[in-house]
Amino acid sequence: MLDYAALLQYGVKQSRIGTFKKVSGKLRRIWIGRERTPEGDVQMLRLLVVDGEESICFSMKEYFTLQGYQVDTARDVEEAEQLVEGTDYDVVIEDLRLGPAQEPDGLEMIKFIRGHNSHARIVVLTAYGSAEMEKEALGYGADAFLRKPKPLSHVAQVIQGLIESNSKPAARGA
Repeated sequence: MLDYAALLQYGVKQSRIGTFKKVSGKLRRIWIGRERTPEGDVQMLRLLVVDGEESICFSMKEYFTLQGYQVDTARDVEEAEQLVEGTDYDVVIEDLRLGPAQEPDGLEMIKFIRGHNSHARIVVLTAYGSAEMEKEALGYGADAFLRKPKPLSHVAQVIQGLIESNSKPAARGA
């Protein structure tokens, strides 16, 4: 568990801590609850980030690891498919344009994930979002469609809402 007093001693601004508390309150409560369970019973949620930009993969891995997820990253379709085939992910965050040709192969990735893991929550996070592309992605089985740039705290809120929901209604992004 994060010790907020200790963070303040190391120069972390109060506003950042307040934002962290507000955004991830439910995730933090889940994390605290995990710390109280016997060590062998801890089940971290599995998350896959699929994005062609290394910096996005890195920042998302760092952020969601701090949120209590076990995070894997893939920078192309082939790597993502191998990971999906071998791992049961709870959440997948993916861009639509993944290959060197920058084609919207993320749509095919949604179908691939659904074929291997029907319960995974799929969040499309893309800079190439149009209303038509959003409709298509949701039709392929995405649970949420978000347009870049989006604060990671907002992405975390969407994911938490999807995880907590019993049914799988699609969340519309902006």
